[in-house]
Amino acid sequence: MPKKEPRKKVGSAGRLGSRYGTRVRARVRAVEDREKGYHRCPECRSESVKRVGSGIWKCQRCKTKFAAKAYTPNIAPIEKEISQTAEESKTEKT
Repeated sequence: MPKKEPRKKVGSAGRLGSRYGTRVRARVRAVEDREKGYHRCPECRSESVKRVGSGIWKCQRCKTKFAAKAYTPNIAPIEKEISQTAEESKTEKT
């Protein structure tokens, strides 16, 4: 009886089976691996932020809940936009 060859690890994209093509499945796996991992908290700077829902993130250490992007909690562009809006509102008042 021949030995079975070891299968490639497909991770979370294994649920797709042989559908949609290799590239699409690889991209799905990459996005989901980033999404489901731990991320750095903007408040306490610990690697303990997990995704609660689409765009909702919560730090398991300091219990801070914040909104960010859907798949990664990268809030730097959001903070930049908030500061620009604040500056615009200050100039409008004067």
